[in-house]
Order: sequence, then structure tokens, then C-alpha cells
Amino acid sequence: MSWSHCSVSLSHTLTHTLKTYYDKMDQLLQFSTHFSAVFKHFENIRCPQVNMENVSWLYRTWGRRRALESMALLIMNSLCFLLILYIITPEKCDKITSQKMVREAQPLEMTTPRCEQNVSFANTEEFSTFPIIVQDFLYYRHCRYFPMLLTVPNKCTIPKGSGEPFFLLAIKSSPENYERRAVLRKTWAAERLQNGMWIRTVFLTGTTGTGFKKQRVNKLLELENTRYQDILQWDFADSFYNLTLKQVLFLDWMQNWCPTADFLFNGDDDIFANTDNMVDFLKGQRDNDGSKHLYIGQLLLDSTPIRDNTSKYFIPELIEKAEVYAPYCSGGGYLYSRFTARTILQMSQSITLMPIDDVYMGMCLQRAGLRPMDHQGVWADGLIIPSDKLDIYDPCHYREIILGHKFFPHQIFLLWNEIHRKDLNCAKKDVNL
Repeated sequence: MSWSHCSVSLSHTLTHTLKTYYDKMDQLLQFSTHFSAVFKHFENIRCPQVNMENVSWLYRTWGRRRALESMALLIMNSLCFLLILYIITPEKCDKITSQKMVREAQPLEMTTPRCEQNVSFANTEEFSTFPIIVQDFLYYRHCRYFPMLLTVPNKCTIPKGSGEPFFLLAIKSSPENYERRAVLRKTWAAERLQNGMWIRTVFLTGTTGTGFKKQRVNKLLELENTRYQDILQWDFADSFYNLTLKQVLFLDWMQNWCPTADFLFNGDDDIFANTDNMVDFLKGQRDNDGSKHLYIGQLLLDSTPIRDNTSKYFIPELIEKAEVYAPYCSGGGYLYSRFTARTILQMSQSITLMPIDDVYMGMCLQRAGLRPMDHQGVWADGLIIPSDKLDIYDPCHYREIILGHKFFPHQIFLLWNEIHRKDLNCAKKDVNL
């Protein structure tokens, strides 16, 4: 929320408070009018049982006292309003807003209307030659708002007293990947205090299947979220072509429910991420507390759209006409700052969605005049081992890096525990963190 919006919110709160006192004053005036009428009635009839001097004194004294009290309350609240405007800074506004939203969080209601197909694409000559998944993407490309089925509004405020999170992990996960999520919670994605900094985790997912299968999987996710409180689920089909939609929806959630996280990580659920090293790297950004641009990963330059409709990464000209993509970091995993997250979200409002999420992030950065940066500790396409005689799963290869791709759950579990062995003896790898 912007500073201006925060000021308006505070103003509305004070206005409501003052209105309450104005209402009370109005009630006092009504009572005073009634009292005056009674007084005049007694005076007119010269009621012998009533001492008119006492009544007159009581009326005047009561009226003056109530008027003074009301005026004092009005002055006091006006001063409070000015004091609040003086001491509340824009930086504090985000925290106040976040805490207020958490307190007022209500059960989710699916009130968003269903997005209808845009069938205009079907009239193009080439549309019928596209794979079904590409056709579906074009039908619903304009749809950006889907109901949330599962959320965790308290993610960035619990446990109580832990402070704002330093590092928020946002992990892309298909609904049925329970085993992967279970392993990550016990390894690199575990929520913890790492080197004095809080790490928080959310898994991003959609829905799968139809009918009874969809209901069963959704119920399992609901039970999983009840237990772990770390799943964000939206009511859209979870597929490769909807990864960009998932990313944009997450950034919107982050802006509303976790706006004060300093840094973020986006990655797949089949990677090995050395989050210990990530925290050390981010803490080393001494001139950046999340309020400046940062976006690092495995940088890809001069990549071109694949026009082969048999490829998983097929992008027809109907989706993207450019022959060269903007610079971007591989979607296997990348780190970025709070500032960059907000900038990407803002840019996304005016850039049409495209299926490949990491390319889309690069497009948003380019629109904002920002550049992604390369980091030699990120191996999003898999770690390159210098010799076939070496074990690719030797923990010494992963002790100094930031990220490696791609792994099965049991390999992640083994590697994480191996690199934390106190008796592990490795020669220092030449990787600059």
C-alpha cells in the first residue's frame, strides 16, 4: 500500500472516531433541548414542588460541563490525528497495513466470476495446427484473476515475536508432488532462523484433473495445509503453460500478505538449493536491504523463441513475435529483492502473459529498465562435473554452490544431510559467494 493510501486509511479511522464523538454531542444537544422544554414547562405551570432556581442552576451547570468535555475531546482527537501523521512514516505504513490485514483476515470466498474463453484466436489459420495446451493458453491468456482455494495470511507474522521475514522462499509445486514438498520441509526449505535471519516458505500450486479426482487432490492439499500452513493454491489448471500466471498471482499475494520480506527466492521443487549460502550472500549485500534492485541466477542472453510445435517450449508468433528474448535468468531458481518483486508486479499489469515464466520475468525487467545478473554459484541447468570419474552426487560439489538442478526427493534429502556433516572434509571450491 502506498503512503498516500495509508494516510487516507488513517484519516478514515480518525474520521470515524470523531464522528462517534459528534454523534454523542448531538445526543447531548437533543437531551439539552428536551431538558429546556421541561424547564419551561415547570416555569409556566409554577409547579410548587419544584425549586425553579435549583433546576435553572442544574441546567446551566450541566450544559457548560458537557460542552467543555465535548470540546476537550474534539481538541484531543485532532491533536492525536496530527501526531499520527507526523510519526507514521511510509516504511511503517506497510507493516501497519500488513498486520491490519492479518487481523481482519476472513475465510476465503470464491466470488471471482469465471473467466470466459476468448475464441477470436480460433479464427486464425494457424490456430488449428497448435497443440491443445497452446490452444488452451490462448483461449484463457487474458484471465488473470482466479479464486484462492488455500492461503496462509499469517505466514509472515508467525511465530509471534519472530519479526519480519528476511527471506521468503516461493517454490513452484504441482498439486500431486506431496513427497517433494515433504522432503523440502525437512531440508533446504525448512522454516528457521538462519544466521540470525528468518526464512519463511510457501509452495505455489493450482489444481489438477476434473470431477472426483480434482476434489480428492484438493482435499489432500487442504489437509496438508492445515498441518504445515505453507500452501498457496489457486483455482486454475496447474500446467507448464500456466507457470507465468502462477508467478504473477504469487507476486500479488506477496504484495498484500508479506510486503516486508527483504528478499525472495523462486524455484522448482526438484532443485537442490543451498539456502544457508543464499542467506550469507544476501546478508553480504551491505548497501541493499531489499529496497534496491537485485535479480540473480543463471543468466541467459540472446535466447530465441522455439517455433517447433513439437517442443515443450514451443512459442508461435501468435504468442510472441520477437525473434530474441530479453535477458533473463533460468526459471530453475533465482533470487531477487522486495523492490524488484514490486517492480515486476507493476510491469506485469501492462505486459500480456506468455507461457514461459522465466522469459516473462525478463520481459518485465526490461520494461522497467532493469537487468538480471549472473551468479556462478547457480547451476539451474545442472552442475557440470569436471570428470566422468567423479561422483556427481558427491556432497563436496554442493557445499559451496547456491543451487543445482535437477534431483529426486531422496537425492535432495541425502545431499542436504551430507553437506551438514561436521566431519565432511572438502577442498574449498573456487566459487565466489
